[in-house]
Amino acid sequence: MYWEPDKECMDGEELEQLQLERLQATLNRVYAHVPFYRKKFDEMGISPEDISSLSDIARLPFTAKADLRDNYPYGLFAMPMREVVRVHASSGSTGMATVVGYTRNDMRHWSNLVARVITAAGVTKDDVIQIAFGYGLFTGAFGLHQGAERIGASVIPASSGNTLRQIQIMKDFKTTALVGTPSYAMLIGETLREKGIPVSALSLKFGLFGSEPWSEAMRKEIESRLGIIATDNYGLSEVMGPGISGECLERNGLHFNEDHFLVEVIDPETLAPVAEGEEGELVITSLTKEAFPMIRYRTRDRIRILKGDCPCGRTGRRMSRVLGRTDDMVIIRGVNVYPIQIENVLTEIGGGQPHYQIVVDRNGAMDEATVLVGAEESIFFDQMKRQKDMVDRIKARIVQEIGVSVDVKLVEKKTLCRSDGKTQSVIDNRKL
Repeated sequence: MYWEPDKECMDGEELEQLQLERLQATLNRVYAHVPFYRKKFDEMGISPEDISSLSDIARLPFTAKADLRDNYPYGLFAMPMREVVRVHASSGSTGMATVVGYTRNDMRHWSNLVARVITAAGVTKDDVIQIAFGYGLFTGAFGLHQGAERIGASVIPASSGNTLRQIQIMKDFKTTALVGTPSYAMLIGETLREKGIPVSALSLKFGLFGSEPWSEAMRKEIESRLGIIATDNYGLSEVMGPGISGECLERNGLHFNEDHFLVEVIDPETLAPVAEGEEGELVITSLTKEAFPMIRYRTRDRIRILKGDCPCGRTGRRMSRVLGRTDDMVIIRGVNVYPIQIENVLTEIGGGQPHYQIVVDRNGAMDEATVLVGAEESIFFDQMKRQKDMVDRIKARIVQEIGVSVDVKLVEKKTLCRSDGKTQSVIDNRKL
């Protein structure tokens, strides 16, 4: 199923010409109206007229999250506030919040792009969609909400939290599609099991999950617990919000909406482009945003561009699910460690996936890492030998996977610091 088949199945040459035209228009807009970009371009001796091909984008400066914070709140807006009809912002949990804005045209594009993602995931106007993201300045809830309304589906703005109430709403309102984070979907599945509520009591068919990395094993677990088809979607507030890419029902990569976003994958150290299919950092340039255009925004998300065509017929490039972050990496005794590596080990061994937390401390001059693994309550009433065997297996596999020894402790799942939203996978107590 397609929402905009002429756009989603566009010929490659036609797409590149459209991208170039939109890129040139965007560059002229930011040069004329955003002092930050005009100064950057002037310092590099570049004018919008110098960009005559898509490959010329490599000549343009990158934009980082720090640039957004330095220009808080409206310094990067390319339109006057009288033209801005919506403002969103990040939580600011790691510093000054990042503020983004939308014109009426931006809102129209946004709802259409999310409608593409929702439709690709199998949802239609006949579905009842329950939004379990938190409403507010976060773009996720409103983005998926307006996309769902755009296709004509019935939308339940349940917001996040209060899991028992969420389940009651699902039962009473006959929810057929759940939107939220994958970790919250897991929590809903756990609650169903704990309360003895059979999946057959629900009408769920689809789950659209994003906002945090998740593994294929976690997908299968969610599908099993909720009796749904689960798809991944990707977005970030700084560029637009949800709607940048999403999986179709083939579930073999997330389709970029390339008529609205020019994407690159670079080596985060050298900043040079990587070969197609190699892992690197995703960089996005918005092509149609009016209020808040982004030029070569460094997402810090590590992905791969997937080769080959998708049987669904969409012609744009596809990205892998997010493989990790360039900035959630922790260095333990000189070794780069990504949480997804730990999750993969736990997935293989079973019994703890995906509930885990990596705690890093410094004892004198030595880094020490402890992996807290959420285990079923039954294991704590079993033989000590079984617990020790599991811990030893996890330790051995982690050393094999990352080359660093860590301590492993089994804890009850509910003791891990997990909210109803995103999971904090790393706690770094070092003063680095």
